[in-house]
Amino acid sequence: MTTFLWILAGGVLMSAIALTGSLTLILSEATLQRLLLPLVAFAAGSLIGGALFHMLPAALVSLEPARTMAWVALGFALFFGLEQLLHLHHCHRARAACKRPLTYLILVGDGLHNLLGGMAVASVFLVDVRLGIAAWLAAAAHEVPQEIGDFGVLVHGGWRKKPALLFNFLSGLAFLVGSVLAYLGSLRFDVAFLVPFGAGNFLYIGASDLVPEVNQPHTLGASLLHFGAFAGGLGLLWLLRGIGGH
Repeated sequence: MTTFLWILAGGVLMSAIALTGSLTLILSEATLQRLLLPLVAFAAGSLIGGALFHMLPAALVSLEPARTMAWVALGFALFFGLEQLLHLHHCHRARAACKRPLTYLILVGDGLHNLLGGMAVASVFLVDVRLGIAAWLAAAAHEVPQEIGDFGVLVHGGWRKKPALLFNFLSGLAFLVGSVLAYLGSLRFDVAFLVPFGAGNFLYIGASDLVPEVNQPHTLGASLLHFGAFAGGLGLLWLLRGIGGH
């Protein structure tokens, strides 16, 4: 099996992980509603943990700190501006019938994350197929909880289940695109700046949009559950860093 076929198979399988959100399709509406906010909290922890424990440390390896932070700030500010624009064009129908702006940011941010992930994993395959398999497994362990959390955010933000699953899958295809681009370019192009830029996107979405979603008055039990889900997202990303590095 050639290196390209390994990269192609890895990209297809990773993109398919976005379909893990379909697990929620077998749940009743009442059960899904009970799970949504914990999933949002978990997604917030995963996004912030991914930025802090994976993307930023990786960026600091190849970029000087000042440039890294500048790209983080630009990624954060651009998503702030994008959300303002989405609010201006937000629909005026009943709230339940609208798709909230943060859901589009989730799809854009996840697409960028998957594109970078595809490039990164494919680059390891280009060095050594065995190392590429190890990198793919580490990335897959990261993607499963994140994709389930992202699906929960989309549904919570006003998407119906099947369209949410479809668009989450389409954003997952960016991993395959990134894999093929890395192979075709043989790493002759420098995309190091996209790592801290993507970290800024993730920090904005997690801290500005998702945390406020669950940072509302609740019962003590619900508040502890939400905090535990958030901490679980952070902790899982920290654990994956310890096991698989970057």
